[in-house]
Amino acid sequence: MSMVIRSKALRLVILISTLLVALIITVQLVWLQKVYFFEAKQFNINISKSIRGLYEDMPLTHEPVGVEKLIENPSNDAYLIKVDHAINMDTLLKNLSNELVDFGIFTDCKVALFDNTTQQYVIEKYIDLPDAYHLSVNHDIPVFERNYPYVIMYFPHRSQYIIQQMFFWIVTSSTLLIVLICFGASVFYLYRQKFLNEIQKDFVNNFTHEFKTPLSVIKIAGDVLQQPNITQNPEKLSKYAGIITEQTVHLQHQVQRLLEIAFTEQRNLQLVKEKFDANDLIKNAINDMQPLIEEKNVVIHTSFITTEPVVYADKSHLFLVIINLIENAIKYAQKPVIEISTYRKENYFHIAVKDNGIGIPKEDQKKIFERFYRVTDGNLHQNKGFGLGLHFVKKIIDAHFGEIEVDSTLGEGSVFIIKIPKNYI
Repeated sequence: MSMVIRSKALRLVILISTLLVALIITVQLVWLQKVYFFEAKQFNINISKSIRGLYEDMPLTHEPVGVEKLIENPSNDAYLIKVDHAINMDTLLKNLSNELVDFGIFTDCKVALFDNTTQQYVIEKYIDLPDAYHLSVNHDIPVFERNYPYVIMYFPHRSQYIIQQMFFWIVTSSTLLIVLICFGASVFYLYRQKFLNEIQKDFVNNFTHEFKTPLSVIKIAGDVLQQPNITQNPEKLSKYAGIITEQTVHLQHQVQRLLEIAFTEQRNLQLVKEKFDANDLIKNAINDMQPLIEEKNVVIHTSFITTEPVVYADKSHLFLVIINLIENAIKYAQKPVIEISTYRKENYFHIAVKDNGIGIPKEDQKKIFERFYRVTDGNLHQNKGFGLGLHFVKKIIDAHFGEIEVDSTLGEGSVFIIKIPKNYI
C-alpha cells in the first residue's frame, strides 16, 4: 500500500476519532446541563418542603388553600410566602432555619417582611445557617410589588450553591475532558510521527535509488579501467573515463541539492541582494545547462521583457531557482519544448517557465512544494529524485516575499510562474 493510501487511511481514522471526541464532549455538556437542571429542581422542591414545614410550625395565614397556592417563585432566587398574621420575626427565622437545615439547604439567605401598604420591606434579616457557604450578605433584596403582605426568602448565591452541589460531576466530567484532549493530542502526534516516518522511508528509498545506480556504474567503470590491457585501447579508456566523470558530476549535483535544501531549512535565509538583469540571468542558466539540453534535444523558446528587466534580489539563489524549473521541464517530457518568458504585471516582475510534460494532477498541485513530496501517479514515478527541488524553489521565493504559482493539465504540461514583488525591483 502506498504512502498516499496509508496517509488517507490515517486521516480518516483521525477524522472519525475527532468526531467521536466531539460527540462525547457534546454529550458531557448536555449531561452536565441536565444535572444542573435536576439540582435546581431539587433545590426548589426542598425550599417548597421547608416552607410547607414552616406553615405547619406556625400560623401564617387563615386561607384554607393548599400551601402551593401560598408560595410564589417570581425569580429563580426569590420565594414569596403569603401571610396575613402578625409575625414574630425571630420565631419565623428560627423555624425557617430549622426547616432549611432539615432539607439540606446550606446557602446564605436573606428574609424580609413586605408591607403591601407602603410597598416596601419593613424588616430584613439574615439567616445564619450552620455550614452555610457565606459568600456575601451585602445584596439588596429585589422588591416584588403585591397587594398582599408576604415574607420573601432571597438566595443571592443560588446558582453558585447548585454548582457547588455538582462538584463531583464537574470534576469527573473535567477529568474525562482532559483525558479526551490528551487522547486527541496523542492521536495527532502519532499521526504526525507516522507521516514523518513514511516520508523519511520514501526519502531513504529515493536516496538509495539515486545513489545506487551511479555508484554501481562508477565501480564497473573503475574495474574496467584497472584491466592490464586498458591502455592499449584508448577509445575504451576514454569512454569509461567519461562515464566516471559523468556519474561523478551527477552525484555532485545531487549532493549539492541536499546541501541547498538543508541550508534553506534555516529559520532565516540570508539573502545577498543586488540589482541585475533577470533576462541575462536566465540566459546564463540556459547556457550552463546546454550539455543536458543537447543530450535531450530540448527546444527552448524565450520571450523576454525589453524594458526594465532589472530586479533586486539574491542573484545566486534566483539562478538556482531557474535551474530547478528548467531541469523539471526537461525531466518530465518525452520531447521537451520549453517556453520561458519575463514580463511585468501589477506590482510584480514575472518569470514564467512553461513545458509540454505529462502534467501534474490537480490534487497534487498544492503539495508539490512540500519537502520530500513526489507525485506517484501516472508515469511520474519513473523519474527518480528526492522531492526537494520545488520545495527548495518555494523556500527561495518565500525568502524574497514573492509568490510561485503552478497551472498544470495532465497530458498537456505545466507552467510555473515566479513573482518578485515591486519592493525588490
